[in-house]
Amino acid sequence: MALEEYRAKRDFTRSPEPRGADRPRQAKRTRFFCVQKHLASRLHYDLRLEHNGVLLSWAVPKGPSLDPADKRLAVHVEDHPLEYGEFEGIIPEGYGAGVVMLWDRGTWEPEVDDVEAALVKGDLKVTLDGYKLKGSWVLVRTRGYGGRPAARDEGGSGESWLLIKHRDEWSGALDITTFAPLSVKSGGDFADILTAELPAFWTSHAGPERGDLAASLAGIVAKVEKLHGRPLTAPSAPEPRPAPRKTRTPSR
Repeated sequence: MALEEYRAKRDFTRSPEPRGADRPRQAKRTRFFCVQKHLASRLHYDLRLEHNGVLLSWAVPKGPSLDPADKRLAVHVEDHPLEYGEFEGIIPEGYGAGVVMLWDRGTWEPEVDDVEAALVKGDLKVTLDGYKLKGSWVLVRTRGYGGRPAARDEGGSGESWLLIKHRDEWSGALDITTFAPLSVKSGGDFADILTAELPAFWTSHAGPERGDLAASLAGIVAKVEKLHGRPLTAPSAPEPRPAPRKTRTPSR
C-alpha cells in the first residue's frame, strides 16, 4: 500500500493528521497540488503532487524559488493521503512535531506523457497553477544522497532531487517565501495558527498524558516565538467551573 510508510510513522490517536483512505489508481483531468510550510525540528516546505490516489511528496528545506538560477534541494519523502492536502494545524508530538501551514494550493499538470516513467527516470516536468506558484517547473533527481530509482510502491526513498523553476512569465528574482509568507487557508502565520489551535488541544487531552503534551507544546511554542521574534502565551489548563448554586423556590 502506498500509505503504509506514512501511517507507520504516526500515532493517529495523538496526532490530528488524517489517516487517509486507500484509493484505486485512476486518471484524472485535474490534479491537486499543495505546498505546506512546516515548522518542525527545522523550518521547511513540503511540495505535494496528486498522483494515483496519493500525494507524491518532497521536503524542500529552503522553499521554492521563482529564480531559474536557484536549484533547491527537494528530498523525496513518503507518499501522503489526499486528505493531507488541506491539513493545517499542530502536530503535538512524535514524527514531525510542530506547526503546519497550508502555504499554497492549486492544480498541476504533467509536461510529460508518462508520469511513472518520469519518476523512475528522475526528471519530472510540471506546470503549477497555484495562488503563489505558477508556470513550468522541473523536479530532477541528483546523484547525491539516496541515488537509486525508487519503485512507486516503496513510498519515500530519501533521495535528493532538485526543484527548479523554468524561465517563463512567472519566473523572476522575487523571493516568494518572504513576499507571501502567510497561509492560503487561514490567512495567518505560525503564531496565529498555534494560538487558534492550542485551546482545543488543552481541552481535548486529559489524563496522564497531559504532562507530556504540555512539555511538547511548550517546545513548539518556543520554536514559534523564536521564529517570529515575539512572545506567545500558551493557554493554561482551564479552571474547573463551580457547580451552579441551587435556588430554593419560596413556599406560598
